[in-house]
Amino acid sequence: MSSMEALHTPLANACRDWDKKNLIGLTLPQLQEELRSVPGIKSYTAKQLYGFMYQRGVTDFADMQNLPKDVRQMLKERYIIDYGRIVSDLVSPTDGTRKFLVGFKGPKDLVESVFIPMNGPRGTQCISSQIGCSLACTFCHTGTQKLLRNLTAGEIVGQYMIPAKDYHDLPQVPNMQRNVNNIVFMGQGEPLYNWRNVKQAIEILTDKNGIGLPKAKITVSTSGVAPGIYKLAELGGIGLAISLHATNNQLRDEIVPINKYVMLKDVNDSFEEARELAWLLKDIPSHVNLIPFNPWPGSQYKSSPRDHIVGFSRIVEDLGVPTTIRWPRGKDVLAACGQLRSSVDEGGIKERRK
Repeated sequence: MSSMEALHTPLANACRDWDKKNLIGLTLPQLQEELRSVPGIKSYTAKQLYGFMYQRGVTDFADMQNLPKDVRQMLKERYIIDYGRIVSDLVSPTDGTRKFLVGFKGPKDLVESVFIPMNGPRGTQCISSQIGCSLACTFCHTGTQKLLRNLTAGEIVGQYMIPAKDYHDLPQVPNMQRNVNNIVFMGQGEPLYNWRNVKQAIEILTDKNGIGLPKAKITVSTSGVAPGIYKLAELGGIGLAISLHATNNQLRDEIVPINKYVMLKDVNDSFEEARELAWLLKDIPSHVNLIPFNPWPGSQYKSSPRDHIVGFSRIVEDLGVPTTIRWPRGKDVLAACGQLRSSVDEGGIKERRK
């Protein structure tokens, strides 16, 4: 096989058993309820099946050797286990950031998901919650793509399972190559506008009978959907990131159509605004992430110069607010913050880069 391996195109969906129910996206109680209608299924079978799907990454019922043969056949006739398919897989030669274009049922059901390697084998998976976005933030590439639909819980979980399987990073799979140990809902879409499915996905990701990620390893980023923030708080233990981007409503209304801090040259990066930001947060326990703007084709903004961002950061920190500059990762393959957009090259992507 050459360094470029042929992969499924969107047309491959025609061959899939979409008339069967996909079990990915069901919580364990939902799976138990679903299997009650299948003749001969024991009460403990759902837990076994759940482990096969999420602890081993098994997608073929025939490979579930602990289950009786007749049970495997009945499951195969009724259900599928489908995480989605990799339409394209780009790796940054600069920093190893890996961007997946993941396809689901229809030819337009495409989202981008990004694995960001850290020191050693650890890394963070940036997950999308919607196909497109309704907010149309002027600095964000996703905002140029109209909202197509919310992702299902299964499509959200699939964005974790695809790299986890590829890196052999599942609870019962040996020879781990990389550890996908953090999840951030910072991909395409506003996760709190799809809260029901995001919540269900989080329940699956943190269930100790399956994937078993600690809640503290998951962060949900929002542009400021206040009712959703209260719902997130009720779930408990999940990290919250709020995309602020301005220190006053007038400027925020201009660049974020919903009233992290993206550094836009000559727009929101003055040292006076740094002081205003520190004042705004002085009584709120918080940590500010300053994000250099990552350009994309057709964008109207430029990033603040590096030394200016450092100066902005120092002012905020000197006034008592902890600050981190999130320097870009995967910028060269349009995988950095604000660069994601469901798209394929003209004619469709037909290859996967190894």
